[in-house]
Amino acid sequence: MDHRLLHLLVCPICKGPLTLLRDEAQRPAELACRADRLAFPIRDGIPVMLESEARAWEFDAEAPTP
Repeated sequence: MDHRLLHLLVCPICKGPLTLLRDEAQRPAELACRADRLAFPIRDGIPVMLESEARAWEFDAEAPTP
């Protein structure tokens, strides 16, 4: 995923910043919003920024503070 795109994207719910989460192979897997505690999937390199596609996310266990 292009880092320039990451800086342009915001949470579709609260318009807050997103955190990039990576899978075990260090590939971009999700974009997460700390405020809403939701993680939006990245499928085939494209972020799916729909609330209905998001999963609940507990940031304290899964990602370090940026």
